[in-house]
Amino acid sequence: MQPISKSYPKALVTGASSGLGKAFADMLLAEGVEVWGTSRDASRIEKKEGMHALSLDLADPESVQAFMRDNVEILDQVDLFINNAGAGVFSSFFEMHPQDIGEQIKVLMHGPIALCHRVLPSMLSREKGAIVNVASLAADFPLPWFSIYSSCKAGLSQFSRALAIELMETDVAVIDLQPGDFKTGFNHAAKKPEHMDEDERKLWTRIEYTFTHGPEPEKAARDLRKALLKGKSSVVRTGNFFQATLAPLFARLVPWSLTSWSVRKYFGLR
Repeated sequence: MQPISKSYPKALVTGASSGLGKAFADMLLAEGVEVWGTSRDASRIEKKEGMHALSLDLADPESVQAFMRDNVEILDQVDLFINNAGAGVFSSFFEMHPQDIGEQIKVLMHGPIALCHRVLPSMLSREKGAIVNVASLAADFPLPWFSIYSSCKAGLSQFSRALAIELMETDVAVIDLQPGDFKTGFNHAAKKPEHMDEDERKLWTRIEYTFTHGPEPEKAARDLRKALLKGKSSVVRTGNFFQATLAPLFARLVPWSLTSWSVRKYFGLR
């Protein structure tokens, strides 16, 4: 089987300093792909042959515009774009600060879609390319106290699927990647309240458990590699067997009332 670099010699990966983004970047580097990786702090990206570190803060519209203005050459040449950067806020919706709401929407929806809009024209003109939007299984199983995160991931997932239909007659693939809970440190990076009530503590304990007992990020990278080698638009679910296979099947077969009940039971909510 040929390496990914044959089809996608140059890649841009957002959020490449840790977690899934780092695993994706490492997988691509091992395949001979030249990678441009972004992070809010570019110095956090591990220095490796073939890796170029760039600064990008998706929560700051000025940073996004500066990134697109200062990196015209690579944005016009990138063959593979992986929209991975993300952030979450654990809070009941009515207690969430408006700034946290806005920043999550910028990071999880506005920024990724703006970058897709920027790289797509050159892919179409060169008649090759792939866009990977990293959504979440939360698109089908919304996480309580992560309402904005869940809704943005659902929106990004539907954007990917709609875009894939638009590009069906082209040579540009769109992959809707839906990871479950991985050992990425997301639970440590998520913003959360200093004081929690009983339900919140129980829920957060369960969420932390699922992350600390989840698969390593390299599994998601392997699953993405398989999808990229097919060269076709697709929906790719990755994680443990329950999250990646059984839960999505369950959600498609049962009414929402039963899905909602199962989410509450899964997280130990009353």
